[in-house]
Amino acid sequence: MPQDADWPQKPRTLARREVARSRLFAIEEMELRFANGAERTFERLMPRGNGVGAVMIVAMPDPEHVLLIREYAAGFDDYVLTLPKGVVDPGEDIVGAANRELMEECGFGAHRLEPLVELSLAPNYMHHRMQVMLACDLYPHRLPGDEPEPLIVETHAIESLPSLLAREDFHEARAIAALYIARDRLREASPSMDLW
Repeated sequence: MPQDADWPQKPRTLARREVARSRLFAIEEMELRFANGAERTFERLMPRGNGVGAVMIVAMPDPEHVLLIREYAAGFDDYVLTLPKGVVDPGEDIVGAANRELMEECGFGAHRLEPLVELSLAPNYMHHRMQVMLACDLYPHRLPGDEPEPLIVETHAIESLPSLLAREDFHEARAIAALYIARDRLREASPSMDLW
């Protein structure tokens, strides 16, 4: 990515080492020197595995509605309402991974999958990017997934985002951003755009 002359110079890495590792993550410590001479130690969470990434799907059974899932979120030790999502498996591309996750989590496949945006999560602490896909022209098709229990699939009006935000169980920032981006993209689409 080109840098503007007014941008700060990227800090120099003095040392890097792994300080902890789990089945899913590694914690890396980085010793950095900034252009002004200040030195700091940062820690970041690094993904383990294939490093291909993850997908989140805005699945729309019709032009006015979106599918959301209710699943257990260990970080909150509670059930949350969110969009279907998952890791890209080795050998998969983003479109194939999105369609597989949609089939596993919602019981639908999509004849049309289009990229919407790439989002990150807590970039000061995590090296994680997620590709958000818009899925239209859905058809029933269920694949077995790796979820420990069946997910509850709910249908909501995409124009009901303000009322969704008022709920205590709908707060995942990536899902909120993805829905607003999808809604705005659909509003800007020409009437002749045939997604369903």
